[in-house]
Amino acid sequence: MSKPSLIEAFERAGQGHVFSFYNELAPDAQQTLLDEAAEIDLAEIDRLTRTLLAKDAAIGLDLNGLAPAPYELRPENGGDAKAWADAKVAGETALRAGRVAAFTVAGGQGTRLGYDGPKGTFPVTPIKQKSLFQVFAEKVRAAGTRYGKPIHWFIMTSNMNHAATESFFVENGYFGLAKEQVHFFRQGRMPAVTLEGKIMLETKGTIAMSPDGHGGSLRALDRSGALDLMEKEGIDILSYFQVDNPLVRGIDPAFIGWHILRGSEMSSKMVAKAYAGEKVGHFCTQNGQSIVIEYSDLPKSYQEEVDPATGALRYIAGSIAIHILDTKFIRRMARGDNSLAFHRADKKIPTVDASGNAVKPEKANGVKFEMFVFDALPFAKNPVIIETRREDDFSPVKNAEGLDSPKTCADDQLRQFTRWLKANGATVSADETNLPPFAIEVSPLFGYDEDSFADAWKKLPAKPAISVGLYLE
Repeated sequence: MSKPSLIEAFERAGQGHVFSFYNELAPDAQQTLLDEAAEIDLAEIDRLTRTLLAKDAAIGLDLNGLAPAPYELRPENGGDAKAWADAKVAGETALRAGRVAAFTVAGGQGTRLGYDGPKGTFPVTPIKQKSLFQVFAEKVRAAGTRYGKPIHWFIMTSNMNHAATESFFVENGYFGLAKEQVHFFRQGRMPAVTLEGKIMLETKGTIAMSPDGHGGSLRALDRSGALDLMEKEGIDILSYFQVDNPLVRGIDPAFIGWHILRGSEMSSKMVAKAYAGEKVGHFCTQNGQSIVIEYSDLPKSYQEEVDPATGALRYIAGSIAIHILDTKFIRRMARGDNSLAFHRADKKIPTVDASGNAVKPEKANGVKFEMFVFDALPFAKNPVIIETRREDDFSPVKNAEGLDSPKTCADDQLRQFTRWLKANGATVSADETNLPPFAIEVSPLFGYDEDSFADAWKKLPAKPAISVGLYLE
């Protein structure tokens, strides 16, 4: 769209104030503003203003008919061992056929960790201090070798970290992956609006834009051409995980197999909540559909409800943002009538006033719009939820200290390596939680899950002593 047409479209939509200071800007700044404005779907903003910002818009959550979602128990917890074995075989078959790709949502910065850079570049392993991206890259590479088919890896960045992320991979030689296997694309953005629906300026020459949420990944996969590439490559299954969780089994044959054998369009992993108020989403059912309700939305009385027969929490199935999605389902959600709904989040948004003066609000002055990927669950055919062990799949790095910190994550990696070693006959000094008194590390290229580690360990002609600084690769 030409400059006059774009400005005219904003004026017709009642958003002409976006260009109030246009004539004061240098040519480069004018182009930046035009580029940002061109990202905005004015009809979508108008619809969201009428629905989410309207005074009579529905407030609160409908809990009628809500129940805990059923899930497939692991064999050691009473699940069907044969079904799990069959699922693993089906998943391995799909991997050998090249049907599966990995997908990492990696738009965030390391701000909360006190780190200046894309979160995926943050170092996390106990000895080598490998970055999150290197850990995932080596897992993808090792799985491709194991199943005889190189695995494509799709990485969603943000406008903020796209260039730095790409540069990081180039500088590190794509961590041994072929450049053609790794695909970067940007997450979509949405403008913040005032409580009256007016698009907000961050400065005279920039719009207050923010990422459209992890649910925006479905639109971004479609709009970027990633889905077209998958179709060309014969990929129809996408393994979704977030960048802050190095423990994740991004390529899990049993999970893939459950998805295939159940004819599921979207499958999910759950962990049993560690305690009633744990800050994870809750897998539930309502009106015959699978849904996820955020911990902030589910009343405390529901979170603490227990089963009288067992004494266990009723709403125990916690969402850890690990999913598998069919590519055709993603395309349908990105384009169809059932595309994901936006949620409003009232925020304190730095902006400028009518005179162009900077405003730093002390209370919420605007609204950001975001989508959640788990909102796709109700639209999926035959969704399946499987149980996973927390210690195998979930130890995120979110905070600089305390819970979900680099320290807790490194300790969980050490516990995992120790469990693998003990399971294969090694003698390892460790406490009752399997934490050794010294640092060791297993490269994903040696073993990225129980099975691959066991196979590699058996092949060692001489078993190394398990002592401080041991590194297996």
